Amino acid sequence: MNPDNLLVATKFSPPRISPRHIPREHLLTRLRDTKYCAATLITGGAGFGKTILLAQWRQELMKTGIDVTWLSLSHDDRQFSSFCTYLLAAFQRLGMRADDVVPDAAGSDQSMEALVAVATSAVEEIDRELYLLIDDYQHVEAPAAHRLMQRLLDHCPANLHIVIASRTVPPLSLGRLRMQGQVSEIDFAELPFDLEETRGFFDQNLSTLKLTADEVRLIHDLTNGWPASLQPVATMLRIRPAKRANLRSLLWKSADLQSYLAEDVVAYLPPALTSFMEKLSVFRRFNAGLAEAVTENAEAADLIKRAGDENLLIYRVETDDPSPWYRFHPLFGEFLAQRLAEQGNDAVQTVHRRASRWFAAHDLLVEAVRHASLGGDLDFAADAMEQAATRSTWSMSYIGPLLHMLDRLPQETLFSHPRLFFLGCLTHAFTGRADKAERWLEQIRRTDAARIPALSSKFAIIDSSVAVQRDDMRRVIEVLEPLCSAPMENASLRYVCLAGLVVAYLAVGRHDDARRLFDANPIPPEDRDNDMAMVFESLRAQTCLVEGDVREAERLGASILARAEAVYGRASLPANLCAATLASACYELDRIDDAREALANRAGMMQSSWPDVMMQSSLCRARLDFLQDVPETALSFLEAQASHFHILGLDRAVAHMLAEQVDILLTIGEQRRAAELAARLEGLRKVHEHATGAFAHIRAIAALVRAQLAQADSNHRVALEALAEVRAFGEQYGRAPTVVRANLLAAVAHDGLQQDAEATRCLTEAVTLAAKLGLVRTLLDTKAQTARLLARLQKDDSLPAPVARYLADSLARMTPGTARPDVAPVGAAASAGARMAPDAERGPLTPRELEILSLIAEAMSNKRIALTLNITFGTVKWNVKNILAKLGVSSRYDAIALARQRGLLK
Repeated sequence: MNPDNLLVATKFSPPRISPRHIPREHLLTRLRDTKYCAATLITGGAGFGKTILLAQWRQELMKTGIDVTWLSLSHDDRQFSSFCTYLLAAFQRLGMRADDVVPDAAGSDQSMEALVAVATSAVEEIDRELYLLIDDYQHVEAPAAHRLMQRLLDHCPANLHIVIASRTVPPLSLGRLRMQGQVSEIDFAELPFDLEETRGFFDQNLSTLKLTADEVRLIHDLTNGWPASLQPVATMLRIRPAKRANLRSLLWKSADLQSYLAEDVVAYLPPALTSFMEKLSVFRRFNAGLAEAVTENAEAADLIKRAGDENLLIYRVETDDPSPWYRFHPLFGEFLAQRLAEQGNDAVQTVHRRASRWFAAHDLLVEAVRHASLGGDLDFAADAMEQAATRSTWSMSYIGPLLHMLDRLPQETLFSHPRLFFLGCLTHAFTGRADKAERWLEQIRRTDAARIPALSSKFAIIDSSVAVQRDDMRRVIEVLEPLCSAPMENASLRYVCLAGLVVAYLAVGRHDDARRLFDANPIPPEDRDNDMAMVFESLRAQTCLVEGDVREAERLGASILARAEAVYGRASLPANLCAATLASACYELDRIDDAREALANRAGMMQSSWPDVMMQSSLCRARLDFLQDVPETALSFLEAQASHFHILGLDRAVAHMLAEQVDILLTIGEQRRAAELAARLEGLRKVHEHATGAFAHIRAIAALVRAQLAQADSNHRVALEALAEVRAFGEQYGRAPTVVRANLLAAVAHDGLQQDAEATRCLTEAVTLAAKLGLVRTLLDTKAQTARLLARLQKDDSLPAPVARYLADSLARMTPGTARPDVAPVGAAASAGARMAPDAERGPLTPRELEILSLIAEAMSNKRIALTLNITFGTVKWNVKNILAKLGVSSRYDAIALARQRGLLK
C-alpha cells in the first residue's frame, strides 16, 4: 500500500484565496525580502490572517517558478510520529525520494541526526530554490518534533526556506540565525489591518453598499483591525443593510464572532487561565500587580506571560512605567466580560472594588474612581475624586469617570464633598450641560462651602465655562482676564482659563490679544503632555485657521493631533478639539480624504463641545457629505444640527447651519427652499440686530445669505449692499477668508451690472489675498459664479507672478458646471450636477500614473505604493496629486469611481 494513501491530502493544500481577500501588500513586501533567510516566522492570534498571508505568498512564489510545498498541521499532529510523517511527506513533494528516509517513531537523537542528514543532503542535490510553508505550527506539542525542526534549521541548506505560521512563538533557538540575518519575523503587532485595509475589505465584500468614513473608522476602532471580526459584520450588512444603523451592537452581539472566540480561541485553554482572563476583562489596562490583587493569584505574572506567548488577543500598552501594562482586544475583552457577568453581579463588583483600592493605592485615581463607581462603592469613589481635586496632577481625563459617578451620587454626598461638587459643576460645563452647571453653582454658593477660599476662588472658572457654552464671549473675557494672571494650584485649570480666553478673543476679533496670550504663556517641557495644555496649544492652529493661514493651521493641527492621540487616545478631548481644526484646514486645502479621516467617527464633538468646535466640525462634515453624497444627506444633517443648537441656545451656530443649507440649496437650484430658510435666518438677525462680540457674526451671516439670494434673482445692487456688510465684518474681525469670499461675489455682482473695472478690482483683491493665504476651496466652492471671470482675469498681464501661478492652478482645478460636483461620486452626479472631463491641458494619465491609480484602487496607502513600486514616498504623493488634478477630482475615492467609469480601471 502506498503510504501517501494513509495521509490526509488536504493538509498539503492551501485554502483557496477569494477575490474578496485583501492583498497584504506591505507584509508581502516583507516576505519578498526573505529570499536569503533560512527561517521566516509569522506569529499572531487567531483570525489575524496568517493562513491567508501564507497562501498569498505561496501564489506569488509559484508565479515566479519557485517550488513550494504546503503543510497544514492540526491537533492530531501534536505527537512526534504524526508530525514527522507529514513533514517528510512535504519534503517528498519538494523532490526528495520517498525511500531516502525511514522515520523513527521514538524520535531518538541518533535516528534524528540521520534523518536530518539525509533530508538536507537530498535538498542540496535539488538545483533550485525550495520553500516549505508550515501552517498552524502551534498544534505541535512533542519536544522531539521541536528538536527535529531545530536541527533542520541549524543545518538548513542555502536553497531551502522554511516559513512557519503559528499562534504561539515556537520553542526554537534562533539566536545564531538571527545574528547571521537568516531569520525574518512578522509578529502579532504587524498582522492587524490598517484603516485602509479595513476600508478595502468592505469595498470588496459589500458590493453596492458603501460605508461612510465614520462607519469604517468606527468598525476599525472597535475591531483594532482584527480581520476575523470583519467577516461577520460584512455578511450581516449584505443580508440586512439596515443593520448599519447600529454597527457597535452588531459587533458586540455577533453570534458568529462569539462562537469563533469560544471554539477557536479559548476552547483549548486551561480553565485556570480562562478564569484569570475573565477577571481582567473589565480593565482598560492591567499589569501583574493589579492582576494579582484582583484575582488573588500569586502566579499572575506567569499567566499574563502565557497569554502573551499564546497571542491571546493581548496587547502591550506603551507607558513609562517599568512594570509592563497590557490590554485585551476590545471584542475579546467584551467576550470575556460577558462570561464573567454570567457568574453574577457580586463577582463583577468584587473585581471592581478590589481594583479601585489597588488603583488608589498606586495614585492612579482616574481608574480608582471608575472602578469604585462600577463596583457600587460610591463613598470610596467620592473620596478618591476629591483627593484627586487637591492634586496638581488633576486633568481632564477625570471628566469621564466623574460624569458616570455624578449621575449615581446622592445629593447629600455631593454637599459633603465641596471640592467634588466644584468638579461636578466644571464637568457639566465642559460637556454641554451648562444649565445643570449653573444650577449646581447657585446651590453651592448658598452653602457654607462658599466661604472656603480655596473653593470659592474657583467659582469664576465655572462662570467662564458656562459663559463659553452660552456663546457669551464678552462675559468670558470679563471673568478670565484677571484670573489668567493669578497663580493657580493646578496646571490643568490654568490652561482651561487660558484656552477659554483665547476662544473668546478669536470670537470677538481680538486676534492680537490671543497671540500675546500665547507669547506670554509658553508651555514648559513638564506640561507638554498635559491634556489642557495641548488644547491651549491647538488654539494656535485655530487662530491661523480663523485668519486664513490654512497651511500653517494644517501643519500645527496635524502635529498636535498626532501627539494628543499618542498620549491620550483618538477619542480624547484634546484629540477631538485638534481634529476639528485639522479637518477644516484640510478641507480648505482641498485635501478631502484627509479631512474625512480627521472627522471620522467623531460625531460626539459635534454634539457636546465648545460652540466653535461644534460649529466648525458640523460645517466641515456637511461640506464633505455634499461632496460625497446627494445634497439631501448634507441638508438633513445641517437641519438636525440646527435643531440641536437651538435647544442649546446657540443662535450663532443655528445661523451657520441655516446659511450652509441656503448655500447648498442655491447650488442645486432649490431657490424656493433657500428663501424659506433665509427667512428663518432673518428672524435670528433681528433678535441680534444690535449685538456685539460673537453675536455680531449673525448679522454678517444673514447679510451673506441676502447677497446670495439677491444674486440668484439677478438683483446685483442689493447683493453689493449686503456684501459690503460682509466685507466690513471680515475686516473688523480679522477673518480673511470671509473678505475673499465677499470680494469674489462682489465681482460677480459688478459684472452683472457691467461695471467691468470694479469687477476686475474686486476679483484681483480676492485672488491676491487668497494666493497669499493659500486658500483653495474658497475659490472652488464659488466656481459656478466666478470661473468665467477668473479665466478673464488670467489674461491680465499685470498680476504678480505668484498670484498668476496661483490663479492658473485654481483654474486648472475648476471645470464647467456647478460649484462642487467635480468631487461628487458618480452615483451622486445626477443630483449635484454632471461630472465634467478633466482639464485637457493637463493631458492623459501617464503609464506610471495609471499604475499608481490601479494600486490606489486596491486600497493601498501612499506608503505601500512606494514600497510596492520601489519609489520614494514623495514621488507617490506627487503622482497622486497629478492624478487627481488630471481627473478633476479631489479625493482618491472619486478618482477610482471616475476612472472605472471611463474604463481606465478594470
